[in-house]
Amino acid sequence: MGIIKTDFLIIGAGIIGLSLAYNLRKRFPNQSILIIEKEENLGKHASGRNSGVLHAGFYYYPDSLKAKFTRQGNEELTKYCEEKGLKINKCGKVVVAKCEEDLETLFELKRRGDVNGVELYVIDEKELKELEPNAKTYKFALWSPKTSTVDPLEVLSSLKTDLEEMEVRILFNTPFQKRLDENSLMAKDIIFEAEKIINCAGLYADKIAKEFGHSRNYILVPFKGLYLEYKGAETFIKRNIYPVPNLKNPFLGVHFTIKVDGKIKVGPTATPCFWRENYDGFKKFNLLEFLEILKWESLLFFKNSKFRDVAFQEIKKYIKGYMLIEASKLVRYFPKNGHYTWSRPGIRAQLIDINSLELVHDFVIEYDKSSIHVLNAISPAFTASFPFTRYIVENYILGGCQNGKIQKA
Repeated sequence: MGIIKTDFLIIGAGIIGLSLAYNLRKRFPNQSILIIEKEENLGKHASGRNSGVLHAGFYYYPDSLKAKFTRQGNEELTKYCEEKGLKINKCGKVVVAKCEEDLETLFELKRRGDVNGVELYVIDEKELKELEPNAKTYKFALWSPKTSTVDPLEVLSSLKTDLEEMEVRILFNTPFQKRLDENSLMAKDIIFEAEKIINCAGLYADKIAKEFGHSRNYILVPFKGLYLEYKGAETFIKRNIYPVPNLKNPFLGVHFTIKVDGKIKVGPTATPCFWRENYDGFKKFNLLEFLEILKWESLLFFKNSKFRDVAFQEIKKYIKGYMLIEASKLVRYFPKNGHYTWSRPGIRAQLIDINSLELVHDFVIEYDKSSIHVLNAISPAFTASFPFTRYIVENYILGGCQNGKIQKA
């Protein structure tokens, strides 16, 4: 059994793990950095399966980590893509209202955008028609010129190349097995020793955190996101079109996304699933995960009316016709006939507070003197990844990790 020693050991090569290593190398040019990843390549889970939207940052509570880092992350990832010659579609986004009741939320989003420093405009129906002729709204809409789309896999691949040039090692096919002590763990029957262990494991971040005595108040419940991809010849929209969301839950509703190649996606679902990698039928079925998640989903369903409402609403989206009807409410003209196929699903690693039985909206960081655990790195974590992980380096490695206290960020 071999032993590998490193200064920094990162678990998980998703966007958070890669961007964290990128920021670590900038601050610690002479320290050894190693990433272990259970899959054989990049992008097998949320980081490679997301919509590719670079969010502008106006959805989020002004005092949240999401609010702090999304606008800045949008700017930094946009600049990164431009400098590296990566594909980016600066199409912008309109948020449309369906009825009078939506207007209060629409103006709340504008207020949040103003507080968060986001370029965002309230426009009327005439202005909307000039920007996106096919979108329809009730009285007013929001126009976000900074929202764009990228290719997530291309971004991950570029970061991997950068890290290799920076002499950061990435070991694939190396799944975490167990913690040995505060500075060591076992993965793929290899002992890894590190001064600092940083858990960025996404779907399994809470499980690994529990091995280190963290995530005591949280459990991860996975939600499946499915999109329909438009296969027809018509380009019937030119910008992303979103509905006014329900701010009581962290999902944004059925919307239109224009990919970097110009293809149009409709969705997504946000349906509770029954094990952490429940992508396709019963593949990778895990009985223990199934029983654990079923327990918590049942508690949420019976004790949390907001979750129950979301579950009832979201399950309908498995019916293609229902999804298309919801999408059609956002536009004047919508080609429906046989041009939509289900695309590659993604799973959202949604954290639940086990005491309140509420879905956690913000990112969560817990730590002690030798380990850091990034929990609930859900959307817009891809957009926010550069400044968010720089914040982790500055506050939990250079600064606040010395006292050994558990902290929720």
